[in-house]
Amino acid sequence: MTTRPLSVPQIQKISAALAIAWMVLCAAGLHYFINFSWLISFTDSFTSNFLLAIACVSISNMLGYYQPKNERILYVLIVTLALSLVILFAAKYILLYIFADYKNYIDFYNFSFSFRGLISFICLGWCALANILWYRLEEQSEMQSRLLAAQNLAKEAELNKLRHQLQPHFLFNSLNSVFALTMVNPKEAGVMITKLASFLRGTLKRDDELWVSVEEEMEYIQLYLDIEKVRFSHRLNIEVNVDEDTLKLCLPGTLLQPIVENAIKFGLYNTSSGITIKIDVTVQEQILKIRVQNPFDPEMKAAGGTGFGLTAIKRRLYLLFANTDLLQTETEANNLYITTLKIPQKNDQNNTNR
Repeated sequence: MTTRPLSVPQIQKISAALAIAWMVLCAAGLHYFINFSWLISFTDSFTSNFLLAIACVSISNMLGYYQPKNERILYVLIVTLALSLVILFAAKYILLYIFADYKNYIDFYNFSFSFRGLISFICLGWCALANILWYRLEEQSEMQSRLLAAQNLAKEAELNKLRHQLQPHFLFNSLNSVFALTMVNPKEAGVMITKLASFLRGTLKRDDELWVSVEEEMEYIQLYLDIEKVRFSHRLNIEVNVDEDTLKLCLPGTLLQPIVENAIKFGLYNTSSGITIKIDVTVQEQILKIRVQNPFDPEMKAAGGTGFGLTAIKRRLYLLFANTDLLQTETEANNLYITTLKIPQKNDQNNTNR
């Protein structure tokens, strides 16, 4: 809803103070420079400026209901001119009626009539333009607020979409593994189904949580790793190192799982021997750092790690932090592929990053 300038208490006080100061200044000028009595001076000043103030309030309220486009500003100037003439002749009628017996004053008023009209037009024109600027800025501010709200909704929708797109990807792989285990090892298949149910139950509970603590995320990752251990048995070894100082820090929920999944997938790709996936969680200068290391076959193109999982993570991090450098990948000479995730920390993640 549009806020009128004169409905703002601070503007009301400033406008009243300026009106009174201008009224006193006009009265003092008539008294000291034209040598009229204080009675005539204050009556002239009060009548003229009171009518001018009413005209200013009228034009301000009118512009609150009607906002002219750029090409129609001329209409506002015409209205301003009309109001100037109305208050000018109204003031003339009132003052010359009151001081009909004061010839000197009548002569002075007739002499200053054109100047009074010019001053009235300038004051009303300035008032009209100031109000137009006020309403334009108010409209622009409302549009910016609506645009920001729409962008936030779109951002949240995209974040939710990215989060939920990752779940079917993992679920399909797990269900395929369960199907395979039912053929060769029904007992292990039952264990995997139980762990998968616990994992998915935890996922449903976290759907409304954008930010979670490192401790919660690592418990979630442990469930995922237990499932993967069942899938790959002795071929998969996991080494997890989490600094105590990081347990209460925050990161976006379900962000780490696709990184670990990527490491397991490409670590085990094209090999039948055992591998070790290493996860290190540390904090440096208010930045949470998660380092995931896996071996890879340099001759295999897939080991570059450019699948949907990492792409979705980069997009989520950009939406949350507007930073494209928070997810980094590198390779070492001994065929190790390292993914480093950096999460800036704030005083209150739950409030500031929603």
